[in-house]
Amino acid sequence: MKQERTLIQKLTLFLKGLAMGAANKVPGVSGGTVSFVLGFYEELIYSFQKVNLKALKLLLNGRFRSFFRYVNIQFLALVMLGSVFSYFSISIVLDYFIQHYELYVWSWFFGMIIGSIYYISKDFGDWNLKNGISLLFGILIGVAISLMTPARENDNLWFVFVCGIIGVSGMTLPGLSGSFILILLGNYVLLLVDSVNSLFAVMTSLLMGDFEVLNDPEKIRYLKIVAVFTAGSVFGLVSISHILAYVLKRWHQIVTATIIGFIVGSLGIVWPWKKEVFVQENGMFLLDKNADKIVENFERYFPDFSNSETWLALFFIFLGIVLILGIDYYEKTRKRY
Repeated sequence: MKQERTLIQKLTLFLKGLAMGAANKVPGVSGGTVSFVLGFYEELIYSFQKVNLKALKLLLNGRFRSFFRYVNIQFLALVMLGSVFSYFSISIVLDYFIQHYELYVWSWFFGMIIGSIYYISKDFGDWNLKNGISLLFGILIGVAISLMTPARENDNLWFVFVCGIIGVSGMTLPGLSGSFILILLGNYVLLLVDSVNSLFAVMTSLLMGDFEVLNDPEKIRYLKIVAVFTAGSVFGLVSISHILAYVLKRWHQIVTATIIGFIVGSLGIVWPWKKEVFVQENGMFLLDKNADKIVENFERYFPDFSNSETWLALFFIFLGIVLILGIDYYEKTRKRY
């Protein structure tokens, strides 16, 4: 039986979930990378794997205490509560900074991903041919995803369910951004902006005693979309976690090498110096909820080193790297004492 977590450990786990949830919402950044770097990735995967027939039998037989222990409910509840809370707190702050200081935010994320590559690979050890091929495979997949063209928005509920399954991959697969995948599927704004904002508006209205909001067909439409997307996400978390738990046990190094490749490949997505290409028709997804323009793709460019903004961006890249190295140093110090 696992030792009971202290209050500080519970709070730390909630904050880790907060960081993972915020990362999941940012296109190009993987919540799975955050969980890997912060040291709870494998426990997350193995805990979701426990949501199976045995857990269902324990629940149906009323053995709630055994059920909670079996599925590691305290860990899952703290992480998921932090992730959900971040959508209405940290994510809003991130949205603000991305809107007003986009270059510096992407620079910070770029630095953190570079630091994450070092953090994950430093103790890898055995770089044989098989692991090297796995690394290359992960890089190629990551680069291929970054070069894909986004699709059109689609609010068909079956497709929304599939988006939930695929979008949650960012939580379970380090280096693979669930938000960026939703952009490629054309439903990022629908699922992570408009629907979340509508859900928040409905909850606020209900708490204030305004039940008329439930008669608004547009709000009901978004609530259905949120419900189906959430169901798809839960199904995806459990099913993908079962697969990952299986392969992690049998091919740990190969999977880790592929994950490192994914993260390296994702650097192209978060390259700080890029500009959007806009089109009025035949576009791919809305830039924001107030715009009539559609973002088709973005162009990357090399920084101008005569510009002071470039040097400030480089500072934020350095800051991101230092943050990850600081986490590494903290973990080493904590284990030592």
